[in-house]
Amino acid sequence: MNLAEGDRTPHRTAGVDPLAGLRRPADPPVDVYLTGTVFLDIIFTGLDSAPVRGTESWARGMGSSPGGVANMATALARLGLRTSLAAAFGDDHYGEYCWDALESGEGIDLTGSRRVGGWHSPVTVSMAYEDERTMVSHGHEAPVDLAPVPAHPPRARAAVAALAPGVRAPWIAEAARAGTRVFGDVGWDDTGAWDLDALPDLEHCEAFLPNAAEAMRYTRTDCPRAAARALADRVPLAVVTLGSQGAYAVDGRTGETADVPAIVVDALDPTGAGDVFVAGFVTGTLAGWRLADRLAFAGLTAALSVQEFGGSLSAPGWTEVAAWWRRVRAYTRTSARSAHGHDPQALRRYAFLEDLVPEVSTAAWPLRRAVPTIGFGRSA
Repeated sequence: MNLAEGDRTPHRTAGVDPLAGLRRPADPPVDVYLTGTVFLDIIFTGLDSAPVRGTESWARGMGSSPGGVANMATALARLGLRTSLAAAFGDDHYGEYCWDALESGEGIDLTGSRRVGGWHSPVTVSMAYEDERTMVSHGHEAPVDLAPVPAHPPRARAAVAALAPGVRAPWIAEAARAGTRVFGDVGWDDTGAWDLDALPDLEHCEAFLPNAAEAMRYTRTDCPRAAARALADRVPLAVVTLGSQGAYAVDGRTGETADVPAIVVDALDPTGAGDVFVAGFVTGTLAGWRLADRLAFAGLTAALSVQEFGGSLSAPGWTEVAAWWRRVRAYTRTSARSAHGHDPQALRRYAFLEDLVPEVSTAAWPLRRAVPTIGFGRSA
């Protein structure tokens, strides 16, 4: 399993529920709903350079975990949100492993998911080097009559929807009509059109969260902040991630803006960092935090994730957030500059964490959550 020393306890870290003060008996049973494709991710790290044709490259590290939509589902669950995932799982060993890791390991609700007989699980091999990554994937679409078709999504506070050019997913409109807050994620437009009108479900989204390159192409601008302002004319809340520069957001309803720089860390593997960012932002939004705090928290969780292997393997929970906060707070008391290169004034933007994070030991850093392999034999 991808749990430390075979531990099967769900990773609802330190018992933190960010929505505890907001929950009411009549609330939806699900905090966040997702649907999509689950991959088995195999991640190689510690490569000095890109693989060279005709040669063999050895990686100093490797990780295995559920990937694809499982990255975001895991990130949400580890932040204490009740997460429901509808996905197809193959009936091979890879599919069994991914199902067990998500349901038993992370406490994710898979009642909307299906096991598909005779269908092999999609696989992605990711190679991390020079602060970037290269991926090779293989898979086939699940049979239409057997794949999850979420025409009637569960009642949920929020949903994260992967928008695709020219594709309208009926469940998104239904969820929005039922009061679910839809957060739109997007990938690279392989058509090259970069046309916002080709994203029909954008009209149902409360927030749209592209990266800087995607945002500028969709808005025909040459500045990510200008792109965010243009997107705010199309969606209530536009959030543009700026990589090492942080993130910028514009609330089109109020005119409020927020610009939060990134946290400087030693990155091991960027796989899944974008998914973790979205999960952090959704968490802060549902908890009712102010816009700048939501951006800061999303950026922090993404920064913590790139210090470990893989997407779902590296998604931080409240234990990791607490360990980071306690550690940097201790440094600001004894040093003019913290161990991570941030001055005390900059760290004040994370003061909102003080009443949220649990008490944890900071003896080990960074925290290691998982063993990087599909499974070890269990001794009697």
